[in-house]
Amino acid sequence: MTLMRFDPFRELDRLSEHTVRTPRALPMEAFRRGEECVVALDLPGVGSEDVDVTVERNVVTVKASRRPLWQEDDEVLIDERPHGEFSRQFFLGDMLDAANLSASFDRGVLVLTIPVAESSKPRQIEIS
Repeated sequence: MTLMRFDPFRELDRLSEHTVRTPRALPMEAFRRGEECVVALDLPGVGSEDVDVTVERNVVTVKASRRPLWQEDDEVLIDERPHGEFSRQFFLGDMLDAANLSASFDRGVLVLTIPVAESSKPRQIEIS
């Protein structure tokens, strides 16, 4: 005897997700730590070779793709994991140095580190 659970709302979500092939947003957090801004994006099940980070002027674009594990001739029983193209775009303020942005990837988390621009750091003004 097989027990199956049917949730019509989950099925509607699944169907709409598979029919609408638009890029989905990546969950992220951002914070300032000392003299740099740190942005972390969750990319579970994505390898670093499937992630593309670009910076144009002050716009950072992160694109990632995740392929299903099943192959064309497999019989898919359940497929609730999102796969396809994912993207996120955000703007950097003038106080950040986009030219020196660095990226690292560990355990499904992409971490972008953006230093504060020298021109934005407080400086002592000599009084004459």
